[in-house]
Amino acid sequence: MQEAAAPKVSFVSLGCPKALVDSERIITRLRAEGYELARKHDGADIVIVNTCGFLDSAKQESLAAIGEAMAENGKVIVTGCMGAEPEQIESAYPGVLSITGPQQYESVLDAVHRALPPAHNPHIDLVPPQGVKLTPRHYAYLKISEGCNNRCSFCIIPKLRGDLVSRPANDVLREAEKLVKAGVKELLVISQDTSAYGVDLKYAESPWQDRSVRAKFFDLAKELGELGAWVRLQYVYPYPHVDEVIGLMTEGKVLPYLDIPFQHASPDVLRAMKRPAAQEKTLARIQKWREQCPELTLRSTFIVGFPGETDSDFAYLLDWLDEAGIDRLGCFKYEPVAGAASNAIGNAVPDEVKQERWNALMARQQKISARRLKRKVGTRQQVIIDEIGPTVAKGRSKADAPEIDGAVYLTSRRPLKVGEIVTAKIERSDQYDLHGSVAGF
Repeated sequence: MQEAAAPKVSFVSLGCPKALVDSERIITRLRAEGYELARKHDGADIVIVNTCGFLDSAKQESLAAIGEAMAENGKVIVTGCMGAEPEQIESAYPGVLSITGPQQYESVLDAVHRALPPAHNPHIDLVPPQGVKLTPRHYAYLKISEGCNNRCSFCIIPKLRGDLVSRPANDVLREAEKLVKAGVKELLVISQDTSAYGVDLKYAESPWQDRSVRAKFFDLAKELGELGAWVRLQYVYPYPHVDEVIGLMTEGKVLPYLDIPFQHASPDVLRAMKRPAAQEKTLARIQKWREQCPELTLRSTFIVGFPGETDSDFAYLLDWLDEAGIDRLGCFKYEPVAGAASNAIGNAVPDEVKQERWNALMARQQKISARRLKRKVGTRQQVIIDEIGPTVAKGRSKADAPEIDGAVYLTSRRPLKVGEIVTAKIERSDQYDLHGSVAGF
């Protein structure tokens, strides 16, 4: 008897790493039910588009992706952040089969089942124990919570994704252990607000191996540090208890890397943004962190042109950057987002001023970054290999997160493998990257 052909699904994942984890969960469930992934829309039976709805530019990208899927295939299911406010999608593409918001995995699967029933073969185990990953095999994003309790005036994430909902500690640790057993060398810990982890659970304990582990940022980071992989902490708000984690970095349990979205430095702008955590003492805390852990790398994001931002606010930010010595920086020009409280502030900054400030900030940061990278010339650094070229391999040091930070370009006397961690001698630097040769394995 001939097996029925497996139904084919084409998948588009847009937006941040949190959305990528949502996509991985949906794909893992579909693969377990016997669906195949198609590389092209026109070779698929159905298309799923996981959208981003944070900024107008992201919404336009999402609508374009839906339009492309409709043109090439015609049977389209939409999910993700933009699906939380479906009116724009419905008016542009009334023919989409289904629209759901973020994290609504069951609704997405129901929509797939209705349009394309599964043809599952129970004799074949289609899913590896760690699930299906959309990242390379050697690193994975580990999402520890959904949603956010903060009410920053420029952000609609809580409206799209709801309040903070943390996973029990043992649930996170089980997933992390499976990933490491499957060959993952680097765990990137993410959520909307990573350092608020467990607040909603009142830091409840859960059984893990021969002990109980609290659902608390420090406790979880400590346990993850015992699994033998690099542990990188991202989207960390600088609450006071973040200080405790620096000790784990000096012990080598987690990477000496913090991704903290400061967004600004001027007290007036931060108040208008309604940013959580006391920012006044931030410079003193950064200095203390670096005294305790000299190799600490700080990455951050900033917004220029926020409503009411004055020339003196911006000058304050530039001076603050010099003093803080932020290693890695992303900068956005403020965009009003439909539904955000900041739209009511008034005092809009003209677009040409936003552009001038963005240019000035990036030029200043380039000098800071180049200066901090130059200090690494002559040192030895551990590097994880991401890509192999004919003569040079591209990797990342402990100071570099994938996709957003710099790279380390290496020559080697013996062939290297993707996912391998090597010791490299750093020979030169530029504004964003390091260059060197493999000195040990």
